[in-house]
Amino acid sequence: MGDPVMQPSPLLELNDLKMHFPIRKGAFRRVVGHVKAVDGVSLRVEDGETLGIVGESGCGKSTLARTVLRIYRPTSGEIRYRDRSGGTVDLAALSGSALKEIHRDLRIVFQDPQSSLNPRLPVIDIIGEVLSVNGIAKGRELEHRVAELMQSVGLRPEYMRRYPHAFSGGERQRIGIARALASNPRLVIADEAVSALDVSVQAQTINLLQDLQEQFGLTYLFVAHDLSVVRHISDNIAVMYVGRVVEKAPTEQIFSHPRHPYTEALLSAVPIADPRMRRYGRRIRLAGEVADPAHAPPGCAFHPRCRYATALCKQEVPALRTVTADGHAVACHHAETLTLNPFADRTVAEFN
Repeated sequence: MGDPVMQPSPLLELNDLKMHFPIRKGAFRRVVGHVKAVDGVSLRVEDGETLGIVGESGCGKSTLARTVLRIYRPTSGEIRYRDRSGGTVDLAALSGSALKEIHRDLRIVFQDPQSSLNPRLPVIDIIGEVLSVNGIAKGRELEHRVAELMQSVGLRPEYMRRYPHAFSGGERQRIGIARALASNPRLVIADEAVSALDVSVQAQTINLLQDLQEQFGLTYLFVAHDLSVVRHISDNIAVMYVGRVVEKAPTEQIFSHPRHPYTEALLSAVPIADPRMRRYGRRIRLAGEVADPAHAPPGCAFHPRCRYATALCKQEVPALRTVTADGHAVACHHAETLTLNPFADRTVAEFN
């Protein structure tokens, strides 16, 4: 027998990543506590994969994205990235020029295209700044590259000297996508990149992102709160609640067989387009608000809102563990015994 084939390491791997923000009070600004926005997240993102990160506002999704990009320096943990040479570096330990070099490979598309684009700059300067700062192109070559990037996202190159106000919301987001692609990245983080757009424009943008992924071999970390949007683009989904991943699985497994009560509640909120199906669904209305990450409840942070909670849930934090052969992981003490109802995945044929 020959030697076993070594599997390549993931493009991105997070190991027990934490981002805690200090709370300071008093005249001397003493630290009196911490907001645990990201609290021990471990995830793997394979080359060419789209990993969706979902959850309510305040659950830590955007903080996780910004920590991966090193906009924030993590409190602890590892952000292991496989670079172009095949070696692995810990982004959490980098700084200065080493971090700047890696930033060419990791780019972000922000939520609001209105505020993320400088209104005083024409498109050629907005996109071209990435090219010039990174020493990729200048002069006529820069203009040619900007034209190519605009064409790749469905914008007319002759508009490159127009300002952001001259474009629609969807077109401004395409400018943001072109800017993210300017440095030939490997990993693109879409932080609520379609939530500010009209529904029809959302679909167009999702289709564009999928086409660009195939064309340029991109890997996506797709952050959103809308499960129906995430479903159309993600290979796998990680569900976050109060700074922790409570469930992670292949996308269709999340929709057909959710294992965490919080995921079940999120699925119940997905709108059902067909009126014939609505009577079969029941909206699970969670009591209260998302727990305060500065004062999370003991045990499972979700237990005050969970209808299945037991005494164990109030005392012990559940570990994220794999419960199926296909890698379905869940942080729930009762995942093996609960029968959850993912009605949002049903079809009309099931009820005829």
